Amino acid sequence: MSTSTTSLYDIPVHKITGEGTSLADYRGKVLLIVNVASKCGLTPQYDALEKLYTRFKDSGLVVLGFPANDFAGQEPGTNEEIQAFCKTTFNVNFPMFSKVTVTGPDTDPLYQALITARPTATGPGREGFRENLNGFLKQHNASTNPEPGILWNFEKFLVDRNGNVVDRFSPEIVPDDALVIAAIESALNS
Repeated sequence: MSTSTTSLYDIPVHKITGEGTSLADYRGKVLLIVNVASKCGLTPQYDALEKLYTRFKDSGLVVLGFPANDFAGQEPGTNEEIQAFCKTTFNVNFPMFSKVTVTGPDTDPLYQALITARPTATGPGREGFRENLNGFLKQHNASTNPEPGILWNFEKFLVDRNGNVVDRFSPEIVPDDALVIAAIESALNS
């Protein structure tokens, strides 16, 4: 199932600086949309996301970061604190947006559309990752979301130049994994 061109581009979002916008500015680009967090074991993926953006931005890829504090309070900061952390720690230059909710009844409309369009994530280690994560979380009286929900921080959605969600990668699949690179290159060349 894919999201129609207008619905994904017309969903209101906010830049990390607070200004209202939409994804319409990125029409015709390939998008990698990621729910990010600053205090997660996966936070070093920011570095790989920035390198991916730098490598492919001239070909039409845009990485879009959406901070979310939905998993174990791993993104507690304000938008200003998040922006400063990303710039000073990882020299992030790809677009960042205001904090959103990616799970539960208050899930942001953008994430509702992404999940509906691609309810299952790609990832050869997803089940093992989920089992390991669940084991860790049980020790802290928490658990992961059942599919189709977002599993954890750094889940990645790939959107083609027409606004169709063409892939979804589970959090443990790093941005520079061959699987992700191949999917991005395919989307850029389509």
